[in-house]
Amino acid sequence: MRELTSLICLFYFILSAASFREGNARINHRDFARPCLLSKNKLIYSGSQKEGDIKKLHIARLTPFYVFQSMLLKIKTASALFLMLLIFSCGSSDKQHQHSEAVNSASSKIKVLNVGTFHFGYSSDAHTTEFDEKSESAQKEVRQIAEMMARFKPTIVCVESVPEKHVALNTLYREFLKNPATLITELGETSMLAFEVARLNGIDSIYGIDNHMGYNYSVGDFIENSPDLENSIDPETYLELTNHPFKDYPELAEKEKHFDDLPLPEKFRLMNDPRYLDNSIISNADKLLYVGIGDEFQGAENAAIFYNRNMRIFSNLNRIKMSKEDRVFILMGSAHTAFLREFIERSPKFEMVNTLEYLRD
Repeated sequence: MRELTSLICLFYFILSAASFREGNARINHRDFARPCLLSKNKLIYSGSQKEGDIKKLHIARLTPFYVFQSMLLKIKTASALFLMLLIFSCGSSDKQHQHSEAVNSASSKIKVLNVGTFHFGYSSDAHTTEFDEKSESAQKEVRQIAEMMARFKPTIVCVESVPEKHVALNTLYREFLKNPATLITELGETSMLAFEVARLNGIDSIYGIDNHMGYNYSVGDFIENSPDLENSIDPETYLELTNHPFKDYPELAEKEKHFDDLPLPEKFRLMNDPRYLDNSIISNADKLLYVGIGDEFQGAENAAIFYNRNMRIFSNLNRIKMSKEDRVFILMGSAHTAFLREFIERSPKFEMVNTLEYLRD
């Protein structure tokens, strides 16, 4: 395309040069005092004929020249227009090519559906939810969520279980495959929701990517509630984050207030709202950065442990052998989901899809 443009430019330059040369050779009709070469060395002077006759003679004798000149002008104009269109199309083509490259670059990453949840069964987490996983209504709602997630068509399913329990995890999964009519509640959301998503997509094995590290997420509350201890860093900010986590988002605060009463799909939509995920990091780790006794860092040290745990979880995800064609579904507690979101967004390997798009009815 660029070579063709260069040829058109050269052709246009030649036409312009020819036009300039012929234009300089044209007879000046307004100058009747000069001799004009009309044909075969015959000179006619302006003084030998009347001005009207001279004009008629010039027009009659010069008609072939003016036809050529007119044709040359039309060709030149057409070439100019074609050149402009060609340049414009080349620019558009380059832009389309760049856009195509960007799309191909994005699509070359491994797609990830990163879903946050509360724990269906018993949990040692600071925040727990009342949920009767054995009730008929709960089982029906879980299957509804599973069908929504299954639309992602994952090839790999990852859950909040340590890799060391891989055999036990998949033994239970295979038991579920034998009788999928009843959801298994033994592992809470893992055996109820993740197993069903995997089954709907014909997946043979499930991966646990969790890593256990003990940390004291309530160290700030302990210091604040102990009469003999004092938070010497910033107790005001810590208490503000603890007591009013959604101060800037009243609609989220209202939903959080009635969380237990929400239908399961609405719970999931709330927990996977980006603003809710941000707060999950704050409430589980970042608010501890405002806590400490004297010149010590009790809060920061415990927050660092939780950060470390989630970095290890992401490392476990990267241990799994994947290809560009794989699609990864991750189901974990919302705080882990929030951290994974941060790591995945900056990863050259993964591309995270919008979870809320898959939570629509």
